[in-house]
Parts: sequence; structure tokens; C-alpha cells
Amino acid sequence: MTTPFMSTPIPNARMLVIVPTYNEAESLPPILARIRSAVPFADVLVVDDNSPDGTGQIADGLAARDQQVTVLHREVKDGLGRAYLAGFAIALDRGYDLVAEIDADGSHDPAELAPMAALAAGADPGADLVIGSRWVPGGSVQNWPWHRRAISRTANRYAALMLRTRIRDITAGFRVFRADALREIHLDDVASAGYCFQIDLAWRVERAGMRVAEHPIRFTERTEGRSKMTIGIVLESLWRVTVWGVKPPHRSALSAGAEDRLNRLA
Repeated sequence: MTTPFMSTPIPNARMLVIVPTYNEAESLPPILARIRSAVPFADVLVVDDNSPDGTGQIADGLAARDQQVTVLHREVKDGLGRAYLAGFAIALDRGYDLVAEIDADGSHDPAELAPMAALAAGADPGADLVIGSRWVPGGSVQNWPWHRRAISRTANRYAALMLRTRIRDITAGFRVFRADALREIHLDDVASAGYCFQIDLAWRVERAGMRVAEHPIRFTERTEGRSKMTIGIVLESLWRVTVWGVKPPHRSALSAGAEDRLNRLA
């Protein structure tokens, strides 16, 4: 992990937890209940991609009973990355200090949100991005077949090799960002959509000279519904990581503040 500067603490940080959904009618009510119980101080935004199974309507019903839950309805299924980008735009517009990502299928334990948020909001050392990591000491996966473990391990090792990153679980989708970090990494030119979206954003934060911390978690394979992982998503990731590794994006992709930090470190 990179530690170029000390983070400033954020007292009484406001956090938005973003939950992207597509056909998660069975999974959404229990995961929302767990999130609200684990971090009652946080607001929740469900971003639904016009799920044909009625997930959006279920989300509306839950939001009607809880003023800390809101729903963003998108017209088409347009990829995980674009769903998160839409959620990030709302979080930044509404002035949240912390922005969390979590899957709707229950594979991420909401109980880890509080310690991850505390690390992101704190100082000494604090972090601009906290990743719920499967592949650091103390992290683990449960109910995964050997080929899923192999794919995840291989993808992370390949990304580490090509991108020269120290992040152990750069593909992970359980995260807490400082809002200021999102503002600095030029979200408007993010093109990656699926699995690779997570790699892209974490690498941008690291390249900008900000601090990335990894918090060990236990990832549990979903017990209801179907995984959204496809071979196309994996191939997109391999292609983009290879291109980035061979020809890294120009520094103009970073904000002026990030550029200044890198120049000071040089």
C-alpha cells in the first residue's frame, strides 16, 4: 500500500452505502436490513438497472418505510461500473464524506462496514480507499469452488504484475472511499464497466499518491440467485489491464491536486 501523506480525520462523517441491483428480489430485503443494522448512521442508495424480477419495486417499498434508504432507477442494464458511477455522482452532489460499495447478494458482511468506515474517516494513518480484502492475512473466501479461487487469485496477481501495484485484492468490490478521493480521480473518463471497474478505480487512487488500505474480510459465495460473473467480464479485465500495463494512462487523467502530490513525491 502507498502511504505518501497523512490523512486528515473526518469527524461525524456522513456515509452513503451504494447497493447496485439487477434481479436481486430475494436478496435485497435481507441485505438492506443487515446494512441498516450494522451502520445505522449511514444512508443507503439502491441503484437498480430496471430488473425484470421486480427488484426496483421492492426497493421502492423498503425506501417508503425508511427515510435513510433511497432508490435510483436506471432504464437499462448498463454494467456494474456505470451503476456505481451514477451512485457516486449522487453521493458527491449531496455532500457525503464517505462512499461505500457493497454487493446486494450477501457475499459481503455489512458488519465490516463500520471498521472500514472508521479507517477511512480517521487519521494516523487513515486511508483514502479501504478495500475489504480476501487475500490479505485474516481474509478468506467461503463456499467458492477451486476454479473461482484460481480466477480471482490469478487476476489479482496478473494485475499486480502488469500495473506494478501493491494492492493484494484489487478486484474486490467491497470498499469505502473518501469522497475527496473520488473527486480527484476524474470519474468522467472511466470507461471500464464490470470486473475491471474495480481495478481501474483502485489503481487511479494509488497512482494519485493517495493511501489504499486493505481490511481483511470473509467473502461468502451467494446462496440465492445467480452470479453476475461471466467470461466476457473476465476477458475485458485482462485486456484492459494488459493495455494499461503496456501504456499507462497519462497523468492528465489525474486531478491537479493529485498531480501536485506526485510532483512533491518525485
